[in-house]
Amino acid sequence: MTDTARPALPERTAAARLIVVIRGREADQYAPVLETLAGAGIRSVELTLSTPGTLEALPELLERFGDRMDIGVGTVTDPSDLATAVRQGAHYIVTPITRADLLEAAVDVGIAIVPGGLTPSELHAGWAAGAAAVKVFPASVVGPGYVKDLRGPFPGIRVVPSGGVDLEAAQAWLRAGADAVSVGGPLLGDALSGGSLEALAERAAQFVAVTTREAGA
Repeated sequence: MTDTARPALPERTAAARLIVVIRGREADQYAPVLETLAGAGIRSVELTLSTPGTLEALPELLERFGDRMDIGVGTVTDPSDLATAVRQGAHYIVTPITRADLLEAAVDVGIAIVPGGLTPSELHAGWAAGAAAVKVFPASVVGPGYVKDLRGPFPGIRVVPSGGVDLEAAQAWLRAGADAVSVGGPLLGDALSGGSLEALAERAAQFVAVTTREAGA
């Protein structure tokens, strides 16, 4: 697929180069965390379908936070869930797998999708089918040098590492040429289980400082 026909990541997400993955026990945990993240400069979050109630909560969250951040839906593994996420207003889609019908459905409706894979075959298949970028998962298995390895045979491929990406690894992946990093636990910490939102804001600001394109990282 040509880049002109490929649905691209939203501009805020592309400029931020940071997607915060939020996986909670239930969707009513999202709002205070999103408020804190938005205040700390986070511009893109992925709300996961492994959190019950995510799709139902999405329209209200978009109304409240959509002017400050992109809100994507992740852990999408079925075309019907993708269709619902699109209908509810998701800004982009993330999936841990490379599944042809998911990619086809996303491209058909013009929404950016980031499919997951680890091997060159998986990652190229997602990219060739129209992914906005491919998610290298789990990124900790291969390390930042994998970006160069992939771009040898696949020069234009856009890479977003996910899984075990802490602050140091985020810097290393971006220096290596990753288009963005996907970060969960190292940034969220215990915020979804009663932890300090002030501490969450501090961690988020640290990540923003090293990932935002304007910061020159």
